[in-house]
Amino acid sequence: MSILVTRPSPAGDQLVSRLRALGQVAWSFPLIEFSPGRELPQLAGHLGALQAGDLLFALSQHAVEFAHARLQQDSQRWPDAPRYFAIGRTTALALHTESGQHIRYPLDRETSEVLLQLPELQTVVGKRALILRGNGGRELLGDTLRERGAEVTFCECYQRSHKHYDGAEEAMRWQARGITTLVVTSGEMLQQLWTLIPQWYRENWLLRCRLLVVSERLANLARELGWQDIRIADNADNDALLRALQ
Repeated sequence: MSILVTRPSPAGDQLVSRLRALGQVAWSFPLIEFSPGRELPQLAGHLGALQAGDLLFALSQHAVEFAHARLQQDSQRWPDAPRYFAIGRTTALALHTESGQHIRYPLDRETSEVLLQLPELQTVVGKRALILRGNGGRELLGDTLRERGAEVTFCECYQRSHKHYDGAEEAMRWQARGITTLVVTSGEMLQQLWTLIPQWYRENWLLRCRLLVVSERLANLARELGWQDIRIADNADNDALLRALQ
């Protein structure tokens, strides 16, 4: 079994290293790269406006990393006043490491729906909620908090952009290396991979690979695109992906 990991760096590289340490044949093929978000200059002002009992959300590790770098650049600290929330365990750990605060997060799936079930988020009338995220994504969280009476502000801390590849060249390379398993962690990347690979290689190689995804929603999208051998990891972090690949 040869495994192609499409996660962005550094998480993708870390997963490949761990797979190779276990004797697996694995390669990194990041489909997305990250750069600082357009709203980072407003971050310190947004954080300064939060008062006791207000809510601060981080929707990814990258949001935390870019926000923390900006705060250091501005000689600012993470505030003590708000209550801190993260979309999942990995993001919560990153946020706790940088802010020193106690982070609340859902214990099972890393989705907005599960996050919104936390008891602390049921009564939020009149509270400010600041959501740290990438360009777009996770509108459900902001919309639902607004419906529940919170005043919601988004801060785009990073931008995702597609890495550019020659699809035919990459398809030849990965087919020649005997790739039989693909790891894809977002719908955006799944669509990008399907579009990148020319039709002949798509039909004769890509769609015949076993596909590891991180949610039922992603598995449904994969079926629509033509994959048949699909497995769902029980979470989106590298530990869960590693368990599913062994």
